[in-house]
Amino acid sequence: MQLSDLQLPAAVGACTYTDAGQLAEALALQVAQALRQAIEQRGSACLLVSGGRSPLAFFQALAQQPLPWARVMISLADERWVAPEHADSNEALVRRNLLQGSAASAQFLGLYQPAASLEAATELADTALAALPPVDVLVLGMGEDGHCASLFPGSPLLALALERDCPRRVLPMQAPVAPTARLSLTLPLLASARLPLLAIQGPAKLATLEQALAGSDALQMPIRALLKAPLQIHWCP
Repeated sequence: MQLSDLQLPAAVGACTYTDAGQLAEALALQVAQALRQAIEQRGSACLLVSGGRSPLAFFQALAQQPLPWARVMISLADERWVAPEHADSNEALVRRNLLQGSAASAQFLGLYQPAASLEAATELADTALAALPPVDVLVLGMGEDGHCASLFPGSPLLALALERDCPRRVLPMQAPVAPTARLSLTLPLLASARLPLLAIQGPAKLATLEQALAGSDALQMPIRALLKAPLQIHWCP
């Protein structure tokens, strides 16, 4: 099965690459061009990214792109509730792999906030995100359970997070197997991106995407809430 075999919603783009390196380079070029255009039109640009192992090559390729990085704000689609120096921190991942060289001059707005409880930390993160400008580019991955960002099937607050008029920018989430508590942006903020991009690799993720496209219940597979134009999907075997 190939990405071209799937019945995608109208105006959803699809690009297939030979390997992960080619995907990372192409994704970096597209993101850089979109950020450059936003800066030309509005004077600044905003990029949201996800963590995990998959985007490392993309981060490193994007850091090499010639951009007026000081005019770019970068934030996260989700984060584990761990300090930035923790090995599982998405913020640490971005700082090590993207905010390097000239890209180090970009502004970074993290989600982690030290607090006495996850709920208190989430409220602080929600307040901090008030400073986030309109989102130009969102780069998401997808788990084999259909989760995106940290919107996991079965998480207690998932229904609220997926409401189109959810009043919160960020909510606490719980992964089904990993014990670490997480914070995730909610659907209204994720769906506001001018250019949403989904990057996936391998046949298992393609099978997950096929399953997601076959149904409509976002509580079962949260990625379904974002499978609509102007989304662009990037995949390699």
